[in-house]
Amino acid sequence: MSYSFESRVRFSETGADSRLTLSGILNYFQDCTTFQVESIHQGQKDLLRRNRFWVVSSWQIIVNRYPEQSEKIIISTLPYKLHGFIGLRNFTMETEDHEMLAYGDSYWTFLDTEKGLPARLTEEDLKGYVLDQKLDMEYAPRKIALPDDMTAQDPIRISAYHLDSNRHVNNGQYLHFAQYYVPSGAVIRQVRAEYKKQAYLNDTLFPFTSASKDRLIVSFQTAENDVFANVEFQFMKE
Repeated sequence: MSYSFESRVRFSETGADSRLTLSGILNYFQDCTTFQVESIHQGQKDLLRRNRFWVVSSWQIIVNRYPEQSEKIIISTLPYKLHGFIGLRNFTMETEDHEMLAYGDSYWTFLDTEKGLPARLTEEDLKGYVLDQKLDMEYAPRKIALPDDMTAQDPIRISAYHLDSNRHVNNGQYLHFAQYYVPSGAVIRQVRAEYKKQAYLNDTLFPFTSASKDRLIVSFQTAENDVFANVEFQFMKE
């Protein structure tokens, strides 16, 4: 069953164009997930009592239009598959008149906090969920293929303000970092993000980029070239 909440685009969520930022859209989608799981008593505190928690493994978000400051919006999440140790969720952001502003898909992994390994979902973990129909959209591959000719960028040192309540770098931070390399004037139509390794306080990210006219790929890696996260932006056509 889908879960929705209403909001208005705040000044603090907008960029230089007075429109909601891509990071703002992702934050609304994440918040909608939080509200939904808390409403069925499957939130963070409930899960941690059972030594369990969810981590997002990939995102795909498509933007039709970035809403303006003070515009009223409706954000929804639609969990459509819970099996083994994975969860799949769609998201939508609409206007009051049902204009589809943005929508997307996400892949989540259920983990054992003590072992740090995937944990199979039990009846207790599934209690309260009602699955919805999968959104009719064009689904991109979850994994992002990296080009051979990537350019090394300046390292990024992880500070305390990059961390979330799980004490690792929040997945939205990688989108924020990756946007540093977006060409001036380019407008992001789609983002894909793939998360492979958690980053913690004082870790160093080594970014590598590959850019073309219509897309940008950013890979955040360790000094040994293990991947923390890969991000791909596709730009709107002029």
